[in-house]
Amino acid sequence: MATEVILPRLGQGMEAGTIVRWLKSEGEQVEKGEPLFELDTDKVTQEVEAEASGVLLRIAVAAGEVPVGETVAFIGEAGEDVPAADARVEAERGAAASAEKPAAAPARDPERDRGREASVGADAQGQSAFSAAISNGRIKASPLARRIARERGVDLASLRGTGPDGRIVAEDVERAGPAGPAPAAAPAQAVPVAAGEIERRPLSNVRKTIARRLTQAWTVPAFMLTVQIDMSRANALVGGQRELHPDVRITVTDLLTKVCAQALMRHREMNVQFTDEELLVFPSADVGIAVAAPAGLVVPVVRGAERLSVAEIAAVRTDLVGRARDGKLRAEDLDGGTFTISNLGMYDVDQFVAVLNPPQASILAVGATRETVVPRGGELEVVPLMSVTLTCDHRAVDGATGAEFLKSVKAFLEDPGLAL
Repeated sequence: MATEVILPRLGQGMEAGTIVRWLKSEGEQVEKGEPLFELDTDKVTQEVEAEASGVLLRIAVAAGEVPVGETVAFIGEAGEDVPAADARVEAERGAAASAEKPAAAPARDPERDRGREASVGADAQGQSAFSAAISNGRIKASPLARRIARERGVDLASLRGTGPDGRIVAEDVERAGPAGPAPAAAPAQAVPVAAGEIERRPLSNVRKTIARRLTQAWTVPAFMLTVQIDMSRANALVGGQRELHPDVRITVTDLLTKVCAQALMRHREMNVQFTDEELLVFPSADVGIAVAAPAGLVVPVVRGAERLSVAEIAAVRTDLVGRARDGKLRAEDLDGGTFTISNLGMYDVDQFVAVLNPPQASILAVGATRETVVPRGGELEVVPLMSVTLTCDHRAVDGATGAEFLKSVKAFLEDPGLAL
């Protein structure tokens, strides 16, 4: 019997995804674990692997948005019969479509109809888009639009989509308040622009998610703490680790990840996520590393960093960063971090303040290391100083708690033997 290929749930809260393209064609042999199609969610565009081996007998959904759990293809033996369509899905759609059918129209009144012609004509395009948005008995909306609507209590059925075929996109939901959609604005007067002056780049799902999450983070009551750290011993350790492990490039970020993980275990009240009802205190340090990927900023997670050596962290980081820049991250690579490190030192930035990564309660911004003259014991010495700034969600972390954590990070970097 043919195996159904079901759209998987790739992350907590995921309700739907958009099939971008199929990597296999109908009639082609597929091996279990082989990439089958690309799926776009509000976090990443990810390859979905086949869960069975055989021939791709039929692609039920070639492209577009699909709810989690819906059948999108069939895999089986060559020549095997497959259903013409997923009977369960068709039954659900048929029932929903029947529920959407309007009541019988009253007898026509020519005078009344003539009075309505102008308004009907003016609104025809919008009504057509709205009808398309509920075709097949299901509202067409992007995964990000559905999530925002759920968070804000917006009824998608009350919105008019501005996306392709009337699809509701995130901007449509954001323009609507909790009580319903905002009234449509009159078309703006077009302003002539010289050709070639403006390049329009549509926002990707990742960029839209970044915008939404950073806007959310900007409303969080936060405080910042900054210290300067003598990196003499830390730099020497990194150099020694590179000699011991020539097969992987170890960086200061890897040592920072290890040191912060150890400090999080010492100060567990820092290793938290904030929710409206409770603080989630985690048993291990899952440290996110901010990466500038082509699609936008992403934060893949090094899990259980307190249990890994610096070299092991370097290997994990190298893999995550490489896949981030190639657009190959999976949803599980981004979920569940408890702390984030954002290092801009390689860009010659001395000091900066990083924006929180909700629901995490803290993030460490790392600047460049500078040779600096400092007084010691009545004499002047040149030492490599690095500035780091800790941003904390004050709803979850108190100032003294953050200061104690930062004190431990500084101590571990100035004497790495304490942390290793």
